[in-house]
Amino acid sequence: MQHRPPAIFIADSLGLDFLNSIATPVDTPVDWLDDGDGLLRWLAQAKLVPTDALDELKARAMPGEVDRVADQARALREWFRGFVRKHMGRSLPPKALQELGPLNRLLERDEAFNQITRHHRSNGDHFELRTMRRWRSPESLLLPLGEALAQLVCDEDFANVKACEGQSCTLVFADHTRRRARRWCSMAVCGNRAKQAAHRDRLKSKN
Repeated sequence: MQHRPPAIFIADSLGLDFLNSIATPVDTPVDWLDDGDGLLRWLAQAKLVPTDALDELKARAMPGEVDRVADQARALREWFRGFVRKHMGRSLPPKALQELGPLNRLLERDEAFNQITRHHRSNGDHFELRTMRRWRSPESLLLPLGEALAQLVCDEDFANVKACEGQSCTLVFADHTRRRARRWCSMAVCGNRAKQAAHRDRLKSKN
């Protein structure tokens, strides 16, 4: 089994973190969704599907079934990446709705419902209304991904969606800083590399 580093969650938006599920953290590209097990691990790390539901779906799945769902997840990711690249940097126009047909068709398949549950707090137990989902088949794993993308479309101003300025970085994020001045996926990684490159350039110019 290929060893993967922990998935990257730096986008301040789960929909964009889904796009970042393929990236080059160091030198070699990593696709966290390259097979069914990778998809299950990514969904668990993203906290999009309860662990017990993931375990149950994996146990019930036919051979290769979760791998085929991972294929669909990657296709969804790359289709939505095209939508984001087209519209990032400016607010979505009304006509963008026409491009979201595939996402709406996915959302139509959802079997979500509301249920009263008990929630534990420091000052005692309370009842709360929670949205639950029926996990009938491995394909239902696509539904929380579709929901995360839909929330990005509806809740995020695409004017704040940016690509990291790192030379070889492919990560995207939602810039929620006060002055919308974020440039890097991470100051510790791409930001630091840019500082080091600028320092080398200054040294060369002095010679």
